[in-house]
Amino acid sequence: MTPAKLARRGLLAAGVLAVVAGGVLLAAIDHVGRAPRTLAPYIEKRSSGHNPLIENTGRRVAAILTSLDRGSAGAPPARLALAAGAQPRPVGQDGAGIQVATPEALRAALLQASPGDVITLAPGTYRFQGKSIDVPRPGRADAPIVVRAAQPGTVHIEFETLEGFVVGAPYWRFENLNIDGVCRADDDCEHAFHVIGNGHHFASVNNTIRDFNAHIKINGAGGRFPDDGLIEHTTLTATRARATANPVTPVDLVAASGWTLRANLITDFAKRDGNQVSYGAFAKGGGRNNVFERNVVWCEQGLRGLPGQRVGLSLGGGGTGHEFCRDGRCITEQEGSTLRANLIVGCSDAGIYLNKAAGSKVFDNTLVDTSGIDVRYPASSAQVDGNLVDGPIRARDGGIVHLGDNRATPLWRAYLGSHPVRGLFRAPDAGDFMWRDDAPLRAEADEGERPADALDLCGTRRASPVVYGAFARFTGCLATP
Repeated sequence: MTPAKLARRGLLAAGVLAVVAGGVLLAAIDHVGRAPRTLAPYIEKRSSGHNPLIENTGRRVAAILTSLDRGSAGAPPARLALAAGAQPRPVGQDGAGIQVATPEALRAALLQASPGDVITLAPGTYRFQGKSIDVPRPGRADAPIVVRAAQPGTVHIEFETLEGFVVGAPYWRFENLNIDGVCRADDDCEHAFHVIGNGHHFASVNNTIRDFNAHIKINGAGGRFPDDGLIEHTTLTATRARATANPVTPVDLVAASGWTLRANLITDFAKRDGNQVSYGAFAKGGGRNNVFERNVVWCEQGLRGLPGQRVGLSLGGGGTGHEFCRDGRCITEQEGSTLRANLIVGCSDAGIYLNKAAGSKVFDNTLVDTSGIDVRYPASSAQVDGNLVDGPIRARDGGIVHLGDNRATPLWRAYLGSHPVRGLFRAPDAGDFMWRDDAPLRAEADEGERPADALDLCGTRRASPVVYGAFARFTGCLATP
């Protein structure tokens, strides 16, 4: 055999080996199931504390992996005027009622309130220090007690307290308020609202809440559970990473059932200390039939590139101590709960995470720049249908996924810097979710598991032909003046 033929055969053999090796590597990546964005900090941590060469190599490899998965970190996007979150137009009815103009008057009105009262705060700033505000008087189903501002942006409540409103009675509704945590130490500003025990049928509507660890905390007390609450058109955010080892989760829902989180805007919930793991919202603790629908969750909208793991929405969270579980055991963390028509963006970990969540429904969500959907542990089972996922949909550690018709991206493509779902949008990192070309249409769509009146992210009915994900036209999700 001539030297030229030997050389050609050697090149051919090398090419075949490269293809086989590449296939084995990609298969291994899918088997291990770790996205580049989550592998990068692990490599950096494992290489730290060694000699400078190893540390520098670890940092460089981590930077390359992050860049392949997430792209280059640009400037934070302009704040969009979205139809999700608090809106400039007031909700509720303005009219005769109890008028208050000082912090002391508000405390007194809450302690004396009767069913059907409407407590309206005069424009201004109300600062509270030291003691939380007890909300002990019950309203009624036909006559809730309302606390409100007549116009959004005119009433600013500042809490320099561990907790703000502690709602232990049913049928309270809070509207059109701006609420800020102003504690010097982040450990001292835990909750704007703590809904406990008998505080069922609580409602937060059209409020803007900033700078708490768990802005709205819900849990049982004394064998009672605050079921059937509503959080709607509420903006939950932070202006900085939270310097705390305590849980950082804007909506921290434990052991309660029947809650609806709808059309909220949840952003920038970074946890600086402790395990550095945070969630936009979760429901856990053995509750059931909770619904998260039509929310925009942007894990890193303004606070970008910080250490730690940020998860978008979760059924099950990181698990619950038995003493806090509704059944005392948490055989399942959630049962029969739904995640529907949410837009989840810019998370350093999973966009949707199911942990011991049985009978879950994950329908018509759009996930961009996250590590995808994770269904974990044998107690988890989920119907997953109609989702548009810039990443994989995975069953882990025995989780059960009943896949319908979704459009997702296999994990190995992230290691090549290939993101075809992300490429469907014009400029998603800048907040432009208009379609670059045509919307991705489903061949067939079985709507049998969805409510007949279910709306998409933008508040419109799903039309035929059906588009994958949370919306057909993003223009409908922008707030109108």
